[in-house]
Amino acid sequence: MSEKPSQPQVQPRKPRLNLQSLGLPLLAVVTALVIGALVIIFTDSSVYEAFGTGGLFAGLARAAEVIGTAYGAFFVGAFGNPAQIIQAIFSGDGQAFLNAIYPLTETLRTTTPYIFAGLAVAFGFQGGLFNIGAEGQYFVAGLTTVFVGYSLKGVPAIIHLPLALLAGIAGGALWGAIPGLLKAKTGAHEVINTIMMNYIAFRLAEFMLDVGGPMARPGYRPVSPEIEPSAYLPQFFPSDSNIRFNVGFFLALAVAWLVHWLLFKTTLGFEIRTVGKNAHAARYAGINVPRTIVITMVIAGGLAGLAGATDILGVLHFMPNAFSSGYGFDAIALALLGNSQPSGVVLASLLFGALKAGARNMQGIAGIPVDITAILQGLIIIFIAAPQIIRSLYGLRQPAKQEQLVLTSGWGKM
Repeated sequence: MSEKPSQPQVQPRKPRLNLQSLGLPLLAVVTALVIGALVIIFTDSSVYEAFGTGGLFAGLARAAEVIGTAYGAFFVGAFGNPAQIIQAIFSGDGQAFLNAIYPLTETLRTTTPYIFAGLAVAFGFQGGLFNIGAEGQYFVAGLTTVFVGYSLKGVPAIIHLPLALLAGIAGGALWGAIPGLLKAKTGAHEVINTIMMNYIAFRLAEFMLDVGGPMARPGYRPVSPEIEPSAYLPQFFPSDSNIRFNVGFFLALAVAWLVHWLLFKTTLGFEIRTVGKNAHAARYAGINVPRTIVITMVIAGGLAGLAGATDILGVLHFMPNAFSSGYGFDAIALALLGNSQPSGVVLASLLFGALKAGARNMQGIAGIPVDITAILQGLIIIFIAAPQIIRSLYGLRQPAKQEQLVLTSGWGKM
């Protein structure tokens, strides 16, 4: 009896890396920088003078010089001068080295709360929820963190610091849980509720920290008492160096890895992503959708709470009345730019941290208003939110339907 010819083994096709989805944010950033350069040129009077007195080539040369000075100052302000850093290393002068790396440390310091806040919004996106409340969660976490930080006295750092961090997580989680419960129980949309919770948080902070308020420091400044040194986040450099870089940055990286593991390696993460893709299908599959919504918002709020906690414990050591730095609202752009992936949020946060740190140097050296940074951020957000603009500019193909990220499940859907 003749043997049947063996059938060729069909190997499962490996998923292809979608280079276009990776390159789209990069192209958005590059395009924003190009348009930003044009804005700098058109708002610089010396360029017009060069065109008027020296002609076309003199004007173009002056335009190139202005752009080079502006972006050069931005780079140095965000990352430091490489030549100066190398020279300081070989000179053995400790103070010169600290001065040389100060811009880079400020970028990383600014990046830290951006990572936490960006993760808070991205985590909500993965669950089909639009968490606009990261700013309010950041505020409430600041209140709970600073209260534990200054009210507990004589407690060793190994206990005090974790308690203060947990207080920040709990404050943000509580503020995220309220719109999560309203969404799960009544179908009220989280966008409206989180926006309203932001305003409540702002007014609550004003009440607590205003002169004579329950958490106000004695005197005429609307700030809280300073936290105990036992609650400080460990610093990497001497306190007299003015370098504020601390262990919070590495905590943010660890939390980003933990969020990735939770979303893509655990049953809970699978349930959250399934509800985010299609809540009706998730319910049919036996997933408790209301419970998953509440858990998603609690975790998102806790992540935003870490942004406020690390700012208090690692940088400020007290809470001012005007605590906000816009991290919660910038976090929406970070989540979009990072495609709601933890690794993407980290990279986007580094970009925004560099933009914020470099803007001050760009204004001081090149005389370029810091508003240019806001323009760059706005352009990046526009190009990420409307990717068809980038695809049209660079002739990129339209992605397949399955390649597109579903950010939210829609108004009122559960």
